[in-house]
Amino acid sequence: MKYVGTKNIETNRLFLRKLTVEDAYNAFKNWCNKDNVDKYVLWKKHETVDITLKQYENWVLEYENPKTFRWIVELKENKEVIGTIDVSTKFLQYGTCEIGYCYGDEFWNKGYATESLRAVIKYLFEEADAELICAEYMSNNPASGKVMEKSGMKYEGILRSRVVDKDNKRNDLISYSITKEEYFNSKSCK
Repeated sequence: MKYVGTKNIETNRLFLRKLTVEDAYNAFKNWCNKDNVDKYVLWKKHETVDITLKQYENWVLEYENPKTFRWIVELKENKEVIGTIDVSTKFLQYGTCEIGYCYGDEFWNKGYATESLRAVIKYLFEEADAELICAEYMSNNPASGKVMEKSGMKYEGILRSRVVDKDNKRNDLISYSITKEEYFNSKSCK
């Protein structure tokens, strides 16, 4: 694994870049305080923009570490900030990149999540020399699984009754991954 950090990535419709503290205002408005988003994530929605600002201040500082892979996703057409995508450092020492992403609900079902996930997968395999990329989603959010499938990831299995959602219901975590070999052998990911 090469710790090359967060570099700009451009797709047909999106620009992925390092986030800034100023992005916190649109992040708060577009997804951090939205009920529709909150039900699919394990963190609590932000009640005030100050919470988002503090998080973004901390995240900006993390860019000093080349093991930080975190992008803000913006639309190229109008520079609207629509979400984030990042990699947990938990398994990086093994060349394993666990990806997480979050988008504002008004940007769902437009292919943006798939487009950015494909781009990050490409970056992690081709520039960071990752061995495996994985992701999980709560069973109450099957649309996230579709994003993973469309991005070339394969279903691995279910971590049963692993988390509790905002309605206090237990949810399975559904796991997907793609190996370096699968990526380079796949025509759809080239």
